[in-house]
Parts: sequence; C-alpha cells; structure tokens
Amino acid sequence: MADLPKNFPEYLIMYKTLNNKIHELKEKENDMEDKKIIEENQLKIKTYQMEINRIKALFPEKFFDEKF
Repeated sequence: MADLPKNFPEYLIMYKTLNNKIHELKEKENDMEDKKIIEENQLKIKTYQMEINRIKALFPEKFFDEKF
C-alpha cells in the first residue's frame, strides 16, 4: 500500500464528516422551497466537495473507494 499522509486519522475524520454533511444538506434540500437557502446549501456542498477532493488527493488512488 502506498504511503498515507502524516495526519492520516485527522484527514479521515474530516473526510467522513464532510461527506456526512453533504448528504445531510442534500436531504434537507429536497424539503426546502426557499431558493435563497437552496443556493446557500448548494454553495456549502460545493465548498465541502472541493475540500473532500483536496483530501482525496493526499491519499493513494482509490483509497476511499475501497474503504468507504
């Protein structure tokens, strides 16, 4: 297995937390009608997804696909 990042546990927790938050926001989005709040949530989702992509880049390829 390829080398893991130095702060492996912290990145793993961040990944899981961000992933869960994205799922929560997507579920809430289905129940919302206010377009402004929906847009704010979409912006948050986009920001969280960018952070997840940054974290994934630190790990070996397909690490998260296999484990999570």
